[in-house]
Amino acid sequence: MCGIAGIIAPAGQSPDRLILESMASAIGHRGPDGHGFHLRERAGLAHCRLAIIDLATGDQPMSNEDGSLWIVFNGEIYNHLDLRRELEAKGHVFVTKSDTESIIHAYEEYGPDCARRLRGMFGFAIWDERRQILFAARDKLGKKPFFYAAGQDGFLFASEPGGLLAHPGVSREPDLHALNLYLTLQYVPDPLCAFRAVSKLPPAHHLTWDVSGLRLTRYWRPEFEPKWTQSEELLAEELRERLTEATRIRLMSEVPLGAHLSGGIDSSIITAIMAGLCAEPVKTFSIGFKEQAFSELPKARAVARRYGTEHHEFQLEYGHVPDTLEEVVAHVGEPFADPSALPSWFLARMTREHVTVALNGDGGDELFAGYQRYWLDPLANIYASLPAALTQRLLPALLDRLPQRGDKPIEADWVAGLKRLAQVARISPKASIVRWGSYFAPWEAAALWRDEPRGQALAGDGAEALLAGYFDEARAASFLDRTLAVDMAAYLPGDLLVKADRMCMAHGLEGRSPLLDADLADWAARLPGNMKMRGRTGKHLLRRAFADVLPPEVLAGGKRGFGIPVGKWLREDLSGWCRELLLGGVAARRWFRPEELARVLEEHAGGRADHGKRLWALAALELWLRRFGAA
Repeated sequence: MCGIAGIIAPAGQSPDRLILESMASAIGHRGPDGHGFHLRERAGLAHCRLAIIDLATGDQPMSNEDGSLWIVFNGEIYNHLDLRRELEAKGHVFVTKSDTESIIHAYEEYGPDCARRLRGMFGFAIWDERRQILFAARDKLGKKPFFYAAGQDGFLFASEPGGLLAHPGVSREPDLHALNLYLTLQYVPDPLCAFRAVSKLPPAHHLTWDVSGLRLTRYWRPEFEPKWTQSEELLAEELRERLTEATRIRLMSEVPLGAHLSGGIDSSIITAIMAGLCAEPVKTFSIGFKEQAFSELPKARAVARRYGTEHHEFQLEYGHVPDTLEEVVAHVGEPFADPSALPSWFLARMTREHVTVALNGDGGDELFAGYQRYWLDPLANIYASLPAALTQRLLPALLDRLPQRGDKPIEADWVAGLKRLAQVARISPKASIVRWGSYFAPWEAAALWRDEPRGQALAGDGAEALLAGYFDEARAASFLDRTLAVDMAAYLPGDLLVKADRMCMAHGLEGRSPLLDADLADWAARLPGNMKMRGRTGKHLLRRAFADVLPPEVLAGGKRGFGIPVGKWLREDLSGWCRELLLGGVAARRWFRPEELARVLEEHAGGRADHGKRLWALAALELWLRRFGAA
């Protein structure tokens, strides 16, 4: 796991080494074990290494036999030994044991199709000296990032926005349309970036850049048809074998590794599998809160006891918020409003004190339908068909009178669910997460903007249309599968995997996600709907396949996100901090209507509504503006 950066200068020019070193330094936290550089004619490549495998000979940038191809790579390729044998049989000569070398020889042999053959997580760039072409690719599910900027300075790339901003030719001007999408989605979606001059390579895409320009190609998408027809018993057995194998190959490491154990089903299963595969006790790491409604530490402890793990815990409190949120925003490089990034930050910090690699349970909800909204959506579709006088006026007016304290997780807050009904009826069913999980509904986000920036902010497709596009292009027949396809294309890489990558890499920790194995994702997509959602219970087949390895309290527990009591904190101990930050901030002076900000603050303070996540999003945006000088 590493950080990469590069400059491909215009024809006749050479990259500036000092600028390249500055770009590498800006992302140096991703690879604290050493920096490497390659500069030759037009190309300058930089690599920050976190050494995991092939500690002796895995340094980058790395070349092929004749030095005509040079690569910088961030990630892990779990099938690299199989690729190596295949490529050696075709005459390729290897001089290291590194998975990086398998990529560069695969590109020699297969060209751009090499990306499709890689099983793992990756963002890499290859400079083809002979053909004067840059080729870059990102993994199928978007676990590893790739940011780029193309302009008069040539083609620039880096693992994080900060690497690009270290180049003096990259403007910090914000993209207001991207920020408007952020207000609804809680992240800036691919291929947009919060900085107008910067773009993200979307998951499952590769690009080429040469004298003719930039070309992006999608090389993979999940196929949900045809469905598997085996019995439930056989499918459960196969799932168990596949996930065990996906976990086993992620134990490849020459440094210590452990597991992030939240207490939920997914991370508990991964811990159980690891315990069966490892000779030594698994090191496990968990985060909790003194607000017991949000803490799953008792469940995590039950798993730890069952498998005799070496268990470590950290308790997060409101006092950690102000300074840590600034660090979170700095490492993401864009506004990022998922509050669970905060516990993830401390989880990664604690973990890195003991190990260098940690497996996690990310992806189970998106592959196997774990969110409540998957079973709520069909009911919401019926509700939305009722007369607007009921759904948009009468019922919302009655529900608006209910107080909302924000002192429990959203999955257990029935008042929050009822207050969502008016929004649910107005939002396309194709945009499930905007219906149920948006911070600001599209019309609420629009109401924040002052007149002058409003036109730019609202230009282009909104969040609803963006997700509807993914829904329509999904290779799936059922409503549930199309919704899963949307979440795999948008929410997973835009939010959850950004959080996982940046929080771990901020501390020089590598995170691995067995449930997000691309081969497993291909297989899971073709499961029948009742193997994923059974009544109001999600992840049906996953639960059945691993029922014997989970403590009863974990197996019986409902879905709970990695949430924090943000509503309570921002109403009580952090209310003054939040008010001062927002009303005295850059956004309030330049972009947003102060009276709208004041209204949201007052409604939250009075308990009329739980605006905790909205205020969190606005706070993260304001801290980003101050950190990067983007206004």
